[in-house]
Amino acid sequence: MPSKCGLKILKKRNKNIVIVTEMYQENPGTSVTQAAGLLFKQICENKRLDPATIIYLECNPDTHSKLSFYDEEYFQVLFKKEGEIFVNQQYKQLCKEEINAYFN
Repeated sequence: MPSKCGLKILKKRNKNIVIVTEMYQENPGTSVTQAAGLLFKQICENKRLDPATIIYLECNPDTHSKLSFYDEEYFQVLFKKEGEIFVNQQYKQLCKEEINAYFN
């Protein structure tokens, strides 16, 4: 199903920091979390990036809700490669200091 997400790629030292973000109301399809392995593969192929050089981050943007679980959050995602696919995603929520280290 056609889907949309936000994408930003930052180069920092010998790494590519890939940030994908949900579009929520603007995305008619699958979430970035549900399609993480496929999305990671597509980004690597389309942007000609070596998966070993990528730090892959998922961002859940602030939805400006009064509920704290809708605040902005970042997760680093690690993948295991099986053949030509990326599976068994492991998510680690990043604290503000870790986020700042990636962006500064």
